[in-house]
Amino acid sequence: MKLNPPNLNNPRIFQSLGRIDAKSLESCDQLLLILPEKPVASLFKQLPEGTKLHRVLRATADDSTPALRTRLSNKKVTLVVGGKLKNESSTFEQLTLGRELVAALADEKAGSVGIGVLGFAPDAQASIVNNILAAALAAAFALPTYKTKPPPPSIKSLRILGVPARVDTRRTEAEAMGNNLARWLTSMPPNKLDAYQYADLARHLARARGWSYKRFATKELTKLGAGAFLAVAQGNENDSASIVRLKYRPGRKTARADLSLVGKGIIFDTGGTNLKPFSSMLDMHGDMQGSAVAIGILLAISELQLPIAVDCWLALTENRTGPMAYKSRDVVTAANGKTIQTIHTDAEGRMALADTLVLASREKPKLLIDFATLTGTCISAVTNRYSGVFTNRAALHPRLKRTGQQCGERVWPFPIGDEFLEELKCHSADLRQCSPSASGDHILAASFLAEFIENDTPWVHMDLSASDRDEGLAHIPSKFTGFGVRYTMSVILDDNLFKATI
Repeated sequence: MKLNPPNLNNPRIFQSLGRIDAKSLESCDQLLLILPEKPVASLFKQLPEGTKLHRVLRATADDSTPALRTRLSNKKVTLVVGGKLKNESSTFEQLTLGRELVAALADEKAGSVGIGVLGFAPDAQASIVNNILAAALAAAFALPTYKTKPPPPSIKSLRILGVPARVDTRRTEAEAMGNNLARWLTSMPPNKLDAYQYADLARHLARARGWSYKRFATKELTKLGAGAFLAVAQGNENDSASIVRLKYRPGRKTARADLSLVGKGIIFDTGGTNLKPFSSMLDMHGDMQGSAVAIGILLAISELQLPIAVDCWLALTENRTGPMAYKSRDVVTAANGKTIQTIHTDAEGRMALADTLVLASREKPKLLIDFATLTGTCISAVTNRYSGVFTNRAALHPRLKRTGQQCGERVWPFPIGDEFLEELKCHSADLRQCSPSASGDHILAASFLAEFIENDTPWVHMDLSASDRDEGLAHIPSKFTGFGVRYTMSVILDDNLFKATI
């Protein structure tokens, strides 16, 4: 059955310049009002019914979110939900406040939501507006549902109020589209999004967006010697596994990629022969979130029509158990000729990525970034509030960390290198897939992956420990967060990492 892509159109966004007056509020069913931590009384004179709002704010506990909640006496009976920010608040704090305030509208009938930010310098105001907008766009998106009566939309339109000049929201809107696609794909039930349907959906998106599309099926991967990927795929009951390559070329079609994105796309992970217990297997339809993030980034780049050449590689397969599934102590040969002794079949992600990284790095991109829900030890190390990053350019660690702080998708760097490969030494192959001991597996996994980067390609690996959080994270209200889309757009637009001398 053909799978149609989701409706990725954001709600319409309107902007009203100048003061927030009664007329502009008549268009708003709800208003998100963002104020400084200690707003001066004169600030409320800029608002209709400001005296009432000030009184409600003073009657609310200082640490409450929302900091105020009341209704105006206009025709719309506009609900006002307010929050406070310190002047030095971080991007993460601003995004989180946005998510919490939008959540306070959950019981309201969908309508037009206003965003008003008062009491901040113009640059800070524009930044806060975009961060609150990001939260609203994430909440407004409809994730997959198969209920007979789907829930109604939460937000129909958005209105930015009280700004002196138009705020540029194009980047926020494009990032929202990419993140929403990533979350939609990850939330799809595994019987609705199998490896065939995923590859076909990628083809459909490529056709609609002007990307080139190439699917490497198992027969072609066999010729390429991709034994690590095929070891995972051999447990499938069909020939659905593939590696998909998408290319975005706004300029010369034969240009070498400035940026190559690689994503782990394990459609469902049983653990293979080393079968997972129930609680660990329940949400394993989400083990393809790395690939969803990669294609979400490509969508955001394409939507902004950025003048960079991008490759996107998706490693799509299931990790099944059965008579043909790979086993502990099997020895396979990867596409770069290195032999691997398998130790634990639930360490399948690094196997599927190994060959994909070989193919991607052979194209000599200026920067290669891969995304994967790879290890539990990374969650143990940094919780699910951060993701781990690893690179073959250790000098990048401060920049990678700073990028996360600036964009609100926070990361923590870890080391890799030959000293960690000591744990992967093997008598019967070039290296072991993992260590029988789980100690530091996130570092060992990244050190393993580094062995499959060719041409000394600058490479960053993101272990997506922040991809799955029941409470949501930053501006994202859903369990699956799509972490990595916003981060990579910051790498491109704020840091220009692939243009640097690295």
